[in-house]
Amino acid sequence: MTHDPLRRRVAGLGAALLAAPLGAALGTLPAASRAQSGAVTRILVGFPPGQATDQVARLIAERLASALGSPVIVENRPGQGGSLALAQLARAPADGSVLTLSALAGYSVNPYLYKSVQYDSVRDFAPIAMVADLPLALAVHPSVPATTLAELVAYARANPEKLAHCSSGNGTLSHLLMEDLKQRAGIRILHVPYQGSPKAMVDLIAGNVQVGLDTVTVVQPHVKAGKLRMIAAGTKARLAAFPEVPTIAESGYPGFEAVAWIALAAPTGTPAALRERINAEVVRALREPEFAGRMQAIGALPRPSTVDEFGAFLRSEQQRWKALVERSGVSVD
Repeated sequence: MTHDPLRRRVAGLGAALLAAPLGAALGTLPAASRAQSGAVTRILVGFPPGQATDQVARLIAERLASALGSPVIVENRPGQGGSLALAQLARAPADGSVLTLSALAGYSVNPYLYKSVQYDSVRDFAPIAMVADLPLALAVHPSVPATTLAELVAYARANPEKLAHCSSGNGTLSHLLMEDLKQRAGIRILHVPYQGSPKAMVDLIAGNVQVGLDTVTVVQPHVKAGKLRMIAAGTKARLAAFPEVPTIAESGYPGFEAVAWIALAAPTGTPAALRERINAEVVRALREPEFAGRMQAIGALPRPSTVDEFGAFLRSEQQRWKALVERSGVSVD
């Protein structure tokens, strides 16, 4: 009886379901078997709900859950400009049960900005896929007497530290790039950090702070509602949704670009076959017109890549942003 081939196969599958980590299930089991196993994948996001990265993560989670046949949930772990989530990922099992959708700052800025970051982005993370670019835009409260960047700079120079600008947190891209812009323009505007963009937008709309450089995702609804005024875009070319708004580069600051990329990664040691499968599902979604349209509607520009392309890009970004952090003089304990 023990030599019966069918019984051996059934026993082997049962043992695999009981003993194998989620990554093995993802890579080898059909969707129905994986769903029955009750496996859950968590995607860590280092910002509160409503942040641009969070919104994209929920779209990706929805697609992966459908493709893989089991729950994929977004778990928000805000703090330290997205670094707390990445530190948690670095300690997670390398079996596909925990992934992250994180932004440029967490991967490539914070290790040079914070003294207490507990990970190395190249050593501790296994790349899966680039997902999207998140362009930033410069917006002001309607009370600010400026409709262009030149007018804002002139007003700020005449009224040093009278204005305040919000950011989604110390060390985030909205903070770091605004510091870079202030240095280039020779202006003094007070920095007020928040825990995430949604809280920053609340105070910007209320006029408690007057200037914000943040993602189009969170800025555009308030601009369209007339609660904020967009005066410049951080992209190389003008935004399709706001063609009348000039870029920061064409407004007197050539070469200035404010675009955050976001990407999916796993702990180092996660099997390549699993990462390739997830990559294939993400790339398939990003290239579908309907899904891409949903991304674009929230201000995210799809950016599909291979696993290796993201890995090479991540390595190349480290030196670029290390130099920018050093030049900015920003340091966070």
